[in-house]
Amino acid sequence: MSTHPNRYEILLVPAHVQDRGGASVADSAVRSAVVERTGRHGESGYPIYEGHGMIADIDPETGTVEALLVDGRELDYGLVPLVRDAATG
Repeated sequence: MSTHPNRYEILLVPAHVQDRGGASVADSAVRSAVVERTGRHGESGYPIYEGHGMIADIDPETGTVEALLVDGRELDYGLVPLVRDAATG
């Protein structure tokens, strides 16, 4: 049985944000989505997670997004995907 998370939350944060002025990462995000593991692997070799218009290959060991589509398109320049474990339930 895999110990990889079944779901993550992906937060899209502007790359230029240096100091959030005390705001949380979630408050700085321009979009977020909870994505769930599909059971498939992407071309990167990592598991595919999908939900709410986002499809991501995520390295479950490091939490790094290796590939990401947002509404079927590549991520806009200037946005950085951040990943955190999503609460189950």
